[in-house]
Amino acid sequence: MKKHNFYAGPAILPSIVLEQAAEGIKDFANMGLSILEISHRSKPFEAVMDEVQALTRELMGLGDEYAVLLLSGGASSQFYMVPMNLLNESEKACYVNTGVWSTGAIKEAKLFGQIDVLASSETDHFNHIPKNYQVPSDASYLHITSNNTIYGSQYHWWPQTQIPLVCDMSSDILSRQLDFSKFSLIYAGAQKNMGAAGVTLVIVKKSMLGRVSRKMPSMLDYRSHLEKGSMYNTPPVFPIFVTLLTLRWIKQTGLSTLEARNKKKSESLYAEIDRNSCFYGTVQKEDRSWMNVVFRAHKTELESAFLDLCKEAGCVGLSGHRSVGGFRASLYNALEQDSVDVLIAVMQEFEKKYA
Repeated sequence: MKKHNFYAGPAILPSIVLEQAAEGIKDFANMGLSILEISHRSKPFEAVMDEVQALTRELMGLGDEYAVLLLSGGASSQFYMVPMNLLNESEKACYVNTGVWSTGAIKEAKLFGQIDVLASSETDHFNHIPKNYQVPSDASYLHITSNNTIYGSQYHWWPQTQIPLVCDMSSDILSRQLDFSKFSLIYAGAQKNMGAAGVTLVIVKKSMLGRVSRKMPSMLDYRSHLEKGSMYNTPPVFPIFVTLLTLRWIKQTGLSTLEARNKKKSESLYAEIDRNSCFYGTVQKEDRSWMNVVFRAHKTELESAFLDLCKEAGCVGLSGHRSVGGFRASLYNALEQDSVDVLIAVMQEFEKKYA
């Protein structure tokens, strides 16, 4: 039976990427060696690093004014690296709180300077993206989280600001066409749409670096990684290789095509949630995520029964986050429409049985 993978991350990868990655484990670049055992200083792997950076710039339409860094530590490491590199103790930065990950970013940033939380949807259980707030002009940067994996909300607009815009795009990067030049710094864990867990992408305007007066450990200074081409220390070789394969697939497929697919997948699933008498969505409609569709059953005692039906149909990874409950269907780039159609059919079967 085919498995329909709705896990929130690490997430589904294109089948061709899995095949090519498996081949690379056995024999990388016809070297007679595995990608897992070659030197990161070897010419074939240096070519991987160069191509990942070039493809990232191409797909995002970015010029040489941006540094493209491939780091380890996960996106959560950027919660402190961003303010450490961009914020002096005497300065302030602005944050918008839209969920668990922005909450974590705010907590870490407070270690490095004054943090103003301009808006938050926490009192409404993070069921929307805050709007109608003013961004001060004297802050070092504004930090937002573009997509909220746990609660299922997403930015479909960007704040108007004259200060640098910093964005955690971990769960929706390269899922749609954007003007990425609006951002001064973007960071993202690769394990949703870009590749395998273990590598973190950081894109930062070079002009943003070197502004703070504090002394920093070399490993936490973006400049160290820029100067060494993301090889200040041994990089996460295999996840970077998988990222290369995934970026090639994104380029071949086309970002506009992926955007259209992702929009269709989410719209079809939300339409069934709204139609089906057994379920309801948890996020305001204008802020619903295309990537993480969060919903509940009206009769919570039947939630396990629904998950059992999903399992029988080969649909996996649908349990909501432990802090939220209910259900979460993650619709990342590599998930096909037919998997969404199977889930919709299960929901309709559930309605016939329990409504």
